Amino acid sequence: MSDKSLTNKATPETIFLRPSQGWSALNLRDLWVYRELIFFLIWRDIKVRYKQTALGAAWAVLQPLLTMIVFTFFFGNLLDVNSDGLPYPVFSYTALLPWGLFSKAIGDAGRSLVLNRNMLTKIYFPRLVIPIASVVSGLIDFAIAFVVLMGLMWYYRITPTAAVWALPFLLLLALVTALGVGLWLSALNVIYRDVGYVIPFLTQLWFYITPIVYSSSELPDSLKVIYALNPMVGVVDGFRWALLGTDTAPGVMLLVSSIMAVVVMVTGLYYFRRMERTFADMI
Repeated sequence: MSDKSLTNKATPETIFLRPSQGWSALNLRDLWVYRELIFFLIWRDIKVRYKQTALGAAWAVLQPLLTMIVFTFFFGNLLDVNSDGLPYPVFSYTALLPWGLFSKAIGDAGRSLVLNRNMLTKIYFPRLVIPIASVVSGLIDFAIAFVVLMGLMWYYRITPTAAVWALPFLLLLALVTALGVGLWLSALNVIYRDVGYVIPFLTQLWFYITPIVYSSSELPDSLKVIYALNPMVGVVDGFRWALLGTDTAPGVMLLVSSIMAVVVMVTGLYYFRRMERTFADMI
């Protein structure tokens, strides 16, 4: 073998890492390459969440359960809010499940980059990994709380409808919305730390414009399409339809909610990628 061939084999490959310029390609293929890092961050978030807690994973059940009890007392008993002919505890808890996943996801994702500043400034990896892991980790809490919903439906003798097959798609819609909003908030939070204070207010405001304590059937037909611009309207109505058989079957409102969710997701991805090159300097 010649000396030239030995020299070529011994020369290592040089890889240049350059910041993205403008509205660059999303390079989503990198997420698959770094999939093990995503799984590690998800597992880390789950362990940290319940580390040194007395009740551990029981908090995933207590939060929506206690909220449901308070709502049942005030809105179901005192104010007699319309619950589409269903027991108010089941009516409200079914909506609190996807809402809890969504609200936790945007809160965690919105603060994720700032909380992981050491990783951002020391090593290279796709920055999208951090908010994605923050959003997906909430599925564990959702699964635990979903068991309680099954118990409530059994207690009130409510049988799930044949439309339960739609739940994974509705859950995906909630995750897409949460990730899209989380990408916007996380990128903005690096530049403007005020965003950390805005997130709780935004979540609370979003709660009131989502049909959780009330039914969307109370709205006049002329406003329903505008109301559905909130993507969580389609998610909550869809959950009640798929599990409880309410008169909120997928239609124009779900279509509008889905389109808005995709718009928020795509714009969030491009804005996140555009600002990604400044994260290490700004954070």
